[in-house]
Amino acid sequence: MKSTLSPERTELKERWADYKLANPKTRIRDAAKALDTSEAELLATGLGENVQLLDGDFRDLIKEVGSLGHVMALTRNEHVVHERKGVYEKISFNNHVGLVLGEDIDLRLFLGDWKFGFAVSENDRFSLQFFNSFGEAAHKIYLTEKSNKEAYDALVIKYLAADQDVKLFVNEKTEKAAEPEEPANLDKAAFQQEWLALKDTHDFFTLLRKYKLSRKQALRNAPEGYAHRIKTESMKPLFDAISETGLPIMVFVSNPNCIQIHTGPISKIFVMGPWLNIMDPEFNLHLREDAIDEAWVVRKPTEDGIVTGIELIDKDGVMFNQFFGKRKPGIPELAEWPALIAQHSLPL
Repeated sequence: MKSTLSPERTELKERWADYKLANPKTRIRDAAKALDTSEAELLATGLGENVQLLDGDFRDLIKEVGSLGHVMALTRNEHVVHERKGVYEKISFNNHVGLVLGEDIDLRLFLGDWKFGFAVSENDRFSLQFFNSFGEAAHKIYLTEKSNKEAYDALVIKYLAADQDVKLFVNEKTEKAAEPEEPANLDKAAFQQEWLALKDTHDFFTLLRKYKLSRKQALRNAPEGYAHRIKTESMKPLFDAISETGLPIMVFVSNPNCIQIHTGPISKIFVMGPWLNIMDPEFNLHLREDAIDEAWVVRKPTEDGIVTGIELIDKDGVMFNQFFGKRKPGIPELAEWPALIAQHSLPL
């Protein structure tokens, strides 16, 4: 099932080859941006060689990923990469919304716009990679030295697209809209009262929609003592303190198609250029500190008590990274967590 590249794909393949020669360390996502294309289209230049197009219902495929054993799950957005090793367990779907609730791999999947899937082999590294209709990476699954390669091969064969020459029709992204003005008729007192009456952190999204507030606007109108900004340079001292104390935390990274969560301690912290990194055996995080426009400490009431989070927001108003102390429904947050934030975050 070899693929015959179209003239357009051949031209892109050649441009990418030239780009890689000049920029050997550049990742494919950044190369796609430099070449004015999408990551999915760039990856598709390898069809018939090291890339195979997948087809079928991706929900069914995900349900079988547990057969691969120990793998690495990768979810990223423009500013942060979240890599977590483990086994896909407790997988379920309600229509196109999926849950993976294993001890290590913890995901919320939104498959409504999972448009393209590929099996990729590169330098003896094997992966399943999924992209949305804009050609942006939704979620990736990499084999590790502990994975079941035979199960991977069987899964690829089962979901291999019959037509490997298919043209990828990728939607063009529109320009990001400017943050709307805060509603002139905002009932701030009512908004704050509803904030104080929250029973679950997930209800916060409903609150924003009801009052037509962006996240930044909501935080600026928070009840007294429930949201305050900290310096954007706060994450390194906070990470160092978390590492030194061994406090287990929760690290959320999301894009429109997936939320990936790490729960546990963090250990090895270092900075390389603009990237603040956590490099532990089973969990890696790569955070662009220069993308943080505002950093907030946010407190939300729940039935289990106050939940304290750190929210990182970019210049477009997008909240792209969240941190909490380790907790589960029915269990109050660790008292050490807000104390650590108070002690080690840098006041604005």
